[in-house]
Amino acid sequence: MDNRTARLDLKRPHFADLEALHDLSSDPRVWTHFPSLRHTDIAQTDELLRGWIHDWDADGLGSWIIRRMGEPDVIGCGGCSKRGEGAFWNLGYRISADEHGLGYATEVAAEAVQQARLTDPNLPVVAYLVKHNLASARVALKVGLTLQHQVPDEGNPDPDVMRLVYADRELTETHIAATSL
Repeated sequence: MDNRTARLDLKRPHFADLEALHDLSSDPRVWTHFPSLRHTDIAQTDELLRGWIHDWDADGLGSWIIRRMGEPDVIGCGGCSKRGEGAFWNLGYRISADEHGLGYATEVAAEAVQQARLTDPNLPVVAYLVKHNLASARVALKVGLTLQHQVPDEGNPDPDVMRLVYADRELTETHIAATSL
């Protein structure tokens, strides 16, 4: 399902988006908070895109490809996808470094939370992020999520990094456990 916000066109992903999505996913400027997740091969981006297409087919919601309204260039991606074996909606957003600071992440995150609540309101909306990603934490707070949990970010190359778990409601131990899958 395509959506629109005040300034953005949010489109369901298609294989035609692969190159633009790879340009975003391989840009080190958008991975300063977690450099090891930057895509170094288009096959990584292809796998991500296939996962998003699957999310849409399976759950009726997933990550969108983001463009400024009426413009052709991809400026980001974001949305809500079921994670943790269907235990929660995972809110994610990534905006081109050239577009940071303009409120686009907040705009897409607010629409994603709304659509998740409409699609399956029984599931909590969760955003998990590394502690030093302050901009992402601000977005989570702006769309009504609150800090629920923090743990060491298992699997992170930096063992000192903490993972913060924000949610739109109090999480059960089952939900918290699911965020570490």
